[in-house]
Amino acid sequence: MQSSATENTPLLGESSNQGLEAPVYSTSSAVYGEAEEEPIHALITRYGSPGGGSLGLSGGIGIFGTSLTRRGSTVSLPPTTDTLRRPSRPTIQYRKPSLSPVLERSKHDDILNDSDDLSQDPEEHRRPTKFLYGVRDSQFWSCFIGVALVCFVACFDSTLMASSHPVITSYFDASNSASWLSTSFLLTSTAFQPMFGRISDTVGRKGPFVFSLTAFLLGTLWCALARSILQFILARAICGLGAAGALAMGTIIISDLVPLEARGGYLSFLNLASGVGSSLGAAMGGFLAETLGWRWEFGIQVPAIALCVVVAYFSTPPALGPMLSRTSQVSQTFVETLLSFDLAGSALLTSSVTFLILALNLGGNMLPWDSPFIILSFVLFFALGTALIYVEHRAAKPVMPLHMLFNKPQGNLIFSNFLACMTMNTILFNLPLYFQAVLLDTPTRSGTRLIVPFLANMVASFATGNFISHSLRFRPTLIFGSVLIVAGSIALTVMPHNLPTALYSWLTALATGGQGFNFPTISIAILAVSHPEDMAVATSTLILFRSLGTVMGVAVSSLVAQNGLNYFLERSVTGPRKSQIIQDVRLSVKAVRGLEGIARDQVINAYALTMRLTFAQGVVTAVAALLLILFVRLPRLNNPKK
Repeated sequence: MQSSATENTPLLGESSNQGLEAPVYSTSSAVYGEAEEEPIHALITRYGSPGGGSLGLSGGIGIFGTSLTRRGSTVSLPPTTDTLRRPSRPTIQYRKPSLSPVLERSKHDDILNDSDDLSQDPEEHRRPTKFLYGVRDSQFWSCFIGVALVCFVACFDSTLMASSHPVITSYFDASNSASWLSTSFLLTSTAFQPMFGRISDTVGRKGPFVFSLTAFLLGTLWCALARSILQFILARAICGLGAAGALAMGTIIISDLVPLEARGGYLSFLNLASGVGSSLGAAMGGFLAETLGWRWEFGIQVPAIALCVVVAYFSTPPALGPMLSRTSQVSQTFVETLLSFDLAGSALLTSSVTFLILALNLGGNMLPWDSPFIILSFVLFFALGTALIYVEHRAAKPVMPLHMLFNKPQGNLIFSNFLACMTMNTILFNLPLYFQAVLLDTPTRSGTRLIVPFLANMVASFATGNFISHSLRFRPTLIFGSVLIVAGSIALTVMPHNLPTALYSWLTALATGGQGFNFPTISIAILAVSHPEDMAVATSTLILFRSLGTVMGVAVSSLVAQNGLNYFLERSVTGPRKSQIIQDVRLSVKAVRGLEGIARDQVINAYALTMRLTFAQGVVTAVAALLLILFVRLPRLNNPKK
């Protein structure tokens, strides 16, 4: 079935050979409720009399009311005079176009949950609800605000740590361990994050959500109380586990509760909360460390995370998840469900990702790339990754379904987002170095230059959600965001280092604005093209590849920058102190500002050429990300009002 001429893509769930089969509604005696469709007497008036016709009429109405039964759920109508005069009302079967599996499930959940607990609060359940699983507005908004607070605190923590880790390592006299502060967090968050989706499919959403928030709370509290650098590193690892699970489960829960066609607006608010948290963390990190002390950077987060735990415990519906849903057709005990969990796949996924992150983070940083440990880590990653593909291909319920990676359009969306993440982290990781080494900014000044790009990201994310909610289309924002990322990467590659000060922030905002259009759109698109039972796994898999894109973006760009800087310094710097100057500026960016005369100009030129080469690498990944989704045919959301 084709839509209007304004859109040439098919509606979600439609095809050219779609049949006319539709849900069958039969009559029975039941408690008073509200029907989703038209009342029976209205349908009879519209489609024909009970006496005959081609509607396939048969059997049974009682005097206590008329009800509709659809796939096992009963929705009742009040008695009418027509009902009382006719002791035998026929079953009615009418036909309408079917919805996509995702929207059909959403519609089914609305019917089922509006009729389940009528005896508790009939007036409340008679009111129409726009959320799934029969969740009342007050309960949903409590849950949603809690998830938004989780996004804010987690992103605040990540950028706060990025700007204050030199103070922390100096306090413990362990500056050589600085990379482990981020590596430990990234290791646990990336390695364990994919498991939360499948675990929540098995045991429900609430348990993993509360567990991850509790781990985040305890890890943050331990960070504030750490007595050694080892304790702090272990605490950051626990924080990574908790933050990853909390962010993944929060997104999954909101996706469960909100119909697909309305998710854009709600996810845009979550992106807005994340953007505000990232901006405040980057801006306040140094200030809090200098005024209150680094321990209070974590101490002030503890009450907020504790509030998130309480809100999650009391507001998260307990029956979320395919195995617990009242619409589930699977008959398994809790023990059978746990035994069906993909333990082998989870272990292989966690271990392979662990070795990859260790190799990428430590290689060229704390250890040379040709060190035995780095080589062994890469070998183990490839070996375990190969075993993972074999196991997941045979698993009944794989923790990472391979069809998501190798089939259109899921694979295109996931790998495009992976490459876009590489591009954005190439830009954001190296821009402070450009500002401090080429423009000779102070660390505080370089941080303020990122405020406009962060704001552009927030505005674009908010606009994206509203556009998708109103237009029910996500291809325009997906393509537009990808094009902006390419344009921003090119602009940073060719920009000279004598532009007006404000222009650097606006050029950077091209790429971050593109990220704001692209990332929320892909989050919705991956759900729209996935089977309902795979939605949680699709979300966690997408987040996994975003995390891997973060790691790869930092690792690859660092490799390019380190080798490029060596090359350009050797070519640019001259004079009797050449070796000493090169050594000093490679160890500390502050040394560039201490140089004078021609030596400073030579070093600045070398850094400028290095950054241009690094941003050019970002252009390559940005173009590849665009090509992956440029020619992919994506569905359009159904309009629930039709």
